[in-house]
Amino acid sequence: MQLDGATRRFLVAVLTGFGLLRLWAMFAVPFTDTTEARYGEIARKMVETGNWLTPQFDYGVPFWGKPPLHTWLSAGGMQLFGVNEVAARLPILLTALAVLFLVWLWVRDTVGRNTALVAMAVLATMAMFFGASGFVMTDMPMVLSTTLVMVGFWQAVGGGNSRWGYGVFLGLAIGMLAKGPVAVVLSGIPLMLWLALTWNWHLLRLLPWARGMALLTVLVAPWYVAAEIATPGFLRYFLIGEHVQRFLTPGWQGDLYGSGHREAKGMIWLFWLMAALPWSLVAALLLTRPGKLVTMFRQDRSAWLVYLLLWALSPLLLFTPASNILAAYVLPGLPAAAVLLVVLFTQMFEDQPSRAARTGFAIATLAIFALFLALTSGAVFAPQKIRLKSDKALVAAASSAMPGAPLYTLGGRSYSAEFYSRGKARAIDPEDFARLAGSGAPVAFSVPPDMASEAATLGLENLGKYGRHVLFVTQPTNEVK
Repeated sequence: MQLDGATRRFLVAVLTGFGLLRLWAMFAVPFTDTTEARYGEIARKMVETGNWLTPQFDYGVPFWGKPPLHTWLSAGGMQLFGVNEVAARLPILLTALAVLFLVWLWVRDTVGRNTALVAMAVLATMAMFFGASGFVMTDMPMVLSTTLVMVGFWQAVGGGNSRWGYGVFLGLAIGMLAKGPVAVVLSGIPLMLWLALTWNWHLLRLLPWARGMALLTVLVAPWYVAAEIATPGFLRYFLIGEHVQRFLTPGWQGDLYGSGHREAKGMIWLFWLMAALPWSLVAALLLTRPGKLVTMFRQDRSAWLVYLLLWALSPLLLFTPASNILAAYVLPGLPAAAVLLVVLFTQMFEDQPSRAARTGFAIATLAIFALFLALTSGAVFAPQKIRLKSDKALVAAASSAMPGAPLYTLGGRSYSAEFYSRGKARAIDPEDFARLAGSGAPVAFSVPPDMASEAATLGLENLGKYGRHVLFVTQPTNEVK
């Protein structure tokens, strides 16, 4: 791929602009319920309690849903920089940057610097990747895992650098500590299919199996053993419940930490189309020339395009029969999808004017940038209008109005209220609400709007609506500014 100086500068500007927008969002947007606030609060509890072995869903209640790598990352950030959103998000952003670097390094060595720069820009601007790059959850460490495995394998067996083979086992270790055995499956599907289709099974001999497995065991086994000893029952729930029943049982009722996400089977493909925007539109454009696509794959003697395709499709193949899925499950395949789309597009339309391609790229990146800028601006300047699911402002108002008073939330657990109150906010039911409201003690309540009239009848003072909830207190207070 040939790029002039102006195009390179534009790509660097795109990466810089999206990076600055990501940083602004990390500083300005509060934790929102449920996912990010929940994982942020689990990490905060790890710092507070000093228990770095077992993530805690609540004080004394182990969180068996995921291994602790993402919690260690966010808790480590808060240990270093204080309990705040940026400290928890920064390690996740660093994992995203590591993924981008791996993609750039790999594509540079395989097809050249220019293609590597474009592929990195495409991946960085994919809707789901950009959103997850500074979001406290398990998925970005998982993407780092699968990317390291896939890049490490190709570089070790095809790039002539055997040291990359250790990257395969290090990547598997990261995945096992980020999400568990699903990391092995997501990496194994494309690798095994590629080896079978190309009949290159002999390449497996090039991996450092003895030392690699020793590395994997040393990094992973101690935590799994210690976790089962500390909280018996973890392995059964995590390996069977989270890895089998969650995906095969619609509306799985065994989830200890929420409810199942029941989706129609095959919904993962629609999730991919949304997650890869705006570049999933390029995939649709490529499909308009099926004959050319087939020719390009046939002429690829190294089968690199097949490798990329299988990697990109692996989450879709795994989760197509599953009902209990989330849109973020497509993330591990996005690095390969970004590279594949760039390589196929440049080969398929190499005879077309480059100006048209540059214009289309500029329009697509500006459109997705405008979307994320609008969402971030809305979260910062107009949280009420976009119905931001965060109780940060409410907790601040309650603390200002009634310093030291307990805060209770009605209508379910609010992880954002727990995080911003440093674990002091507690969920209560309506019966406890009536009892506490009449106790005469100084108490603050976070009440859903549909229960505001009931709260007023109990003699509580309405301090106003903050986000999705109304703040009530049990005694007169100074005006909250």
